[in-house]
Amino acid sequence: MGLVNNAGILEQQMRLETMSADRINRILSTNVTGTLLCIKEAIAYMSSKKGNAGGSIVNVSSAAARLGSPREYVDYAASKGAVDTLTIGLAKELAEEGIRVNAVRPAYIYTEMHSSGGEPYRIERHKESIPMKRGGTPEEVANAILWLLSDEASYTTGSFIDVAGGN
Repeated sequence: MGLVNNAGILEQQMRLETMSADRINRILSTNVTGTLLCIKEAIAYMSSKKGNAGGSIVNVSSAAARLGSPREYVDYAASKGAVDTLTIGLAKELAEEGIRVNAVRPAYIYTEMHSSGGEPYRIERHKESIPMKRGGTPEEVANAILWLLSDEASYTTGSFIDVAGGN
């Protein structure tokens, strides 16, 4: 059994000093609380302590958790940093119950998410700073998730795969 936590919203690019508390709470509620609540429910269906066969949880974080997203989305980056922390903690907490918890950290992926931030062509602006000189595809992210969900990753927990073109 598997769960992919792919919750993630962001809003218009701006510096923290101009962000409202409502905006920050929306980001944290969706990206952190939503992730925690999904995992809480999944444990009931996966945990060997509850008579189940175990499973795999993959959280979709972001390279922003490592890079900080200054002057753009520090609230989003902070929320994904929280997802990284809960990935590590829950991997250790749930391992003996047969539940593996890992994360994928994408960056600069060609999706509609950049439009939410007000810059649909954001990847083009950043392309030269990406070591691979290109954006990534949703399929590249999905392949990393599929591997972490698979039996091929059966001895992997508390790990991260950066799908970020070298960033």
